[in-house]
Amino acid sequence: MADIIVAKTAGFCFGVNRAVKIAFDVADRNHGGCTLGPIIHNKEMVAALNDRGVVSIDSLDDIQGREPVIIRSHGVKRSVYDKLNEMGVEYIDATCPFVAKIHSIVYDMSRQGYTVLIAGDENHPEVQGILSNCVSDYYIFKDVEDLKEIIDLIPEENKDRICIVAQTTFNEKFWKNCIVFLKKLCTNAKVFDTICNATSKRQAEAHTLSAKCDCMIVVGDRSSSNTNKLYEICKKNCEHTYLIETAAELDRAMIAGARTIGVTAGASTPDRIIKEVLDTMSENTTSSVNETENFEEMLEESLKSLNTNERVMGTVASITPNEVYVEVDGRKQTGFIPFDELSSTPIQSADEVVKVGDRVELLIMKTNDVEGTIMLSKRRVDAQKGFEELQKAYDEKQILTGPVTEVVSGGVIVVANDIRIFIPASQAAMERDANLEDLKGQEVKFRLIEMSQRGRRRKIIGSIKSVLRDEYAAKRAEFWENCEVGKVYTGVVRTLTSYGAFVDLGGVSGMIHISELSWLRIKHPSEVVNVGDTVEVYIKDINTETKKISLGYKKTEDNPWVILEKDYPVGTVVKAKIVGLTAFGAFANIIPGIDGLIHISQISNKRIEKPADELAIGDEVEAKITGIDFEKKRVSLSIRALLPEAAPVAPVVEEEEDEVVAVVEPDAAPVIRDLEDETPAEEPAPVEEAPAEEVVAEEAAPAEEAVAEEAAPADAE
Repeated sequence: MADIIVAKTAGFCFGVNRAVKIAFDVADRNHGGCTLGPIIHNKEMVAALNDRGVVSIDSLDDIQGREPVIIRSHGVKRSVYDKLNEMGVEYIDATCPFVAKIHSIVYDMSRQGYTVLIAGDENHPEVQGILSNCVSDYYIFKDVEDLKEIIDLIPEENKDRICIVAQTTFNEKFWKNCIVFLKKLCTNAKVFDTICNATSKRQAEAHTLSAKCDCMIVVGDRSSSNTNKLYEICKKNCEHTYLIETAAELDRAMIAGARTIGVTAGASTPDRIIKEVLDTMSENTTSSVNETENFEEMLEESLKSLNTNERVMGTVASITPNEVYVEVDGRKQTGFIPFDELSSTPIQSADEVVKVGDRVELLIMKTNDVEGTIMLSKRRVDAQKGFEELQKAYDEKQILTGPVTEVVSGGVIVVANDIRIFIPASQAAMERDANLEDLKGQEVKFRLIEMSQRGRRRKIIGSIKSVLRDEYAAKRAEFWENCEVGKVYTGVVRTLTSYGAFVDLGGVSGMIHISELSWLRIKHPSEVVNVGDTVEVYIKDINTETKKISLGYKKTEDNPWVILEKDYPVGTVVKAKIVGLTAFGAFANIIPGIDGLIHISQISNKRIEKPADELAIGDEVEAKITGIDFEKKRVSLSIRALLPEAAPVAPVVEEEEDEVVAVVEPDAAPVIRDLEDETPAEEPAPVEEAPAEEVVAEEAAPAEEAVAEEAAPADAE
């Protein structure tokens, strides 16, 4: 009893199936139309379409109202598209996505100045369409011998810019030999392996099958390039290999005496024809077809195996705004992924997730045997695989990363491995009252703290705080190892108190005492810094036992006494503002932080009773710096030094009974003279004028000792 083994990849490929489906849809919708050349290389299928009103034409001149025009799966020349657009003719492009990809490659590479090498049959319509997209030099070859001749023709200076592609149905063995040869001579050549995945699988299966069969039957149109390639491959392994187009060509003598018969078919061979061949084969042989290998049952079995939740592999064939079409390995149905089944994360277009030609693992959601389609999901496969990876990360306590995509009630959502993970508010930040909205859109590190699954329900909880705590501990250890007095750090102000500001230095907090925040006297730290400010500080003191750090913030160059010494030497004339009045003088602000004293004797060029007679608080005066005591922090000012000397006052003569006259001179003790004998009388002891009070310079604060600071610690953790 002979065994009949049917190749699993026999029959329509994705591109052919897509083109035929488009053509029959046009026939049903428009009751007519035309294809520019045969839709596929199969006379039976072309005839079936013709019966439905979709005819094959050879030239655009033959359209004659038979719209729309369907561009066949092999593609057409670029000039045809230009002509159709110029004519304003409606057309539907059924070019195989794998062929269209080659068009794009050669167009882009040739525009960059690359010489294009095309492996294929120069008379094949697919190759004609490919070369029409070349805008630079191109060459066509069919084997290594042709390639050798072409390499000799390419100028030496152009051999560093070569790209090579293949017709989708090119012999894979020949292709590999050509690539090995090319790489030896042109190491920089860009190689694009464009042989269709279905074609390479079909050829590989034909090679394996023909090596173990006594007879091989190849079913397909003789004008089909891929069918002829299958025949060539099988013929090398099996002497009794036959190419037939229909069951009518099957001769009993072909299979007579064969114990094992292999059957394969070209990519453009309909399933109906393959089944007819198998039925005829069973009738013409004394042996029965092995039931497990019967093609019809194999097809049914393949459909049954496409159960929901089964994972399959596929190749992305084309992308539309709403769906991604996939050629599913070993399946004849058209696979498609709805847009919302592509990714768990928000996307704008499908090409953010997949590209044409990508190999993807998918989950079958639904099959439609009538339409011959399979609904697939990438998102769910990614979620399943992601869950398995997350389980491993949970078991090993790994640190994960992912974006915060949402802020929800009670926490945030982070996506990792295409799975949504809930992080409670208490685990989202180090601070309890942190604003969760600030996390949205950020890439965060987290650790899984709870993970379980009950049926389809999954519970996954993460913690950002767990990772931050570890990072803080590591930073704290590093800080204590390297810190020293005087070292400068950049930190963030975390909290303010009445006596200072606490600064996070990265795992360790230090305190800037209020007296260290400013050279001026302030009432509260908020006058200088606010929570969240980034500040540069230096370590003033470290208590390694209590782990407390005192920080300095105000800088030496901002010290008003340093500024005064540099910019305001003795003799400088300044504009000062009166800020205080006393019985012995007036205090005037020179620069922020420093007030100087104008002694009552230096306010005017005439004698005054009290400073308020000449000055008022708020007045702006011009004064001269007459003295600076940096040790005692005192500055003396004088307005009088800038005023002209007062005019002398005429003596006043008063007659007395004893005819003694007192002559009073300004600012001098009186001189008494006897007018009768003009003999000088004994001059009384001079009346000493009370010395001027010592001129003192005051700081902006009162002269008294500064009161003790609040009973708060000067350092903190």
